[in-house]
Amino acid sequence: MKDLLDKLVRKNMAETKLGTVASYIPELDKAKKDALGLYIIDVEGNEYCSGDWDTKFTIQSISKIVTLMLAILDNGEEYVFSKVGMEPTGDPFNSIKKLETSSRRKPYNPLINAGAIVIASMIKGRDVRDRFQRLLEFFRKISEDETLDVNYKIYCGESETGNRNRAMGYFLKGEGIIEGNVEDALDIYFKQCSIEVTAKTLARTALFLANNGKLSTGETVITPRIATIVKTLMVTCGMYDSSGEFAVRAGIPSKSGVGGGILSVVPGKMGIGVYGPSLDKKGNSIAGVLLLGDLSNELNLTIF
Repeated sequence: MKDLLDKLVRKNMAETKLGTVASYIPELDKAKKDALGLYIIDVEGNEYCSGDWDTKFTIQSISKIVTLMLAILDNGEEYVFSKVGMEPTGDPFNSIKKLETSSRRKPYNPLINAGAIVIASMIKGRDVRDRFQRLLEFFRKISEDETLDVNYKIYCGESETGNRNRAMGYFLKGEGIIEGNVEDALDIYFKQCSIEVTAKTLARTALFLANNGKLSTGETVITPRIATIVKTLMVTCGMYDSSGEFAVRAGIPSKSGVGGGILSVVPGKMGIGVYGPSLDKKGNSIAGVLLLGDLSNELNLTIF
């Protein structure tokens, strides 16, 4: 397996020069453009890695699946999906146009920015600090990594440049979709996106979903129903507006982030974490997408 992973990483590393590192959030542009790595953990506990798997980066939009799990635990499936839909948009992840033009008047799904801000508003706690701390502790638990924390330089950049996200938040408050304080919801959202991880962190979290919400200790943290909801939305919406193409290419439930990460779940088999900060025009890791396609083909990982 190690030889295969090394071969696939070497093959796809050349593709990094065709993309660009995210620069619209301060500090993200300091990532090494040609970095590429992956980490795999299977259900038997075997671990495999290659390339830049231990490079730290911020989780960005991959955090949306973690917040979604906790929001459903806190509020129930019916309430959560009364506020956000389950459908792909076909638009960029930060698009605002359908909030006003669509008849549904709520975000199409929880994995676009507008939907994720609504989901962040649902996390329960005594105050905004307690609400985020509960989310961070939940993420530490399901990733089995107590060292996870916020990169505060990235958080400050997120907050300072997040004007489009603020516009979405206040529009959704005006529509009655967001309940409570908008700035609190935005603060949780900016902080969750700024949590620092490695490809191994993503692989462990993916394994948790591959095991239908169970930790390596056997403890069940979320129900199989919640795990199924999250994995299904990852297939239809997880790779922004190229989710359909990725489903054809790799056939694995996945969620990407503009920090360069991709979290991929092979149900009942393994969790995969990928890091490659050079992005395509849709905001996905350009080499990471190709690497996962090759890996899926080599190991017949597609769920279809």
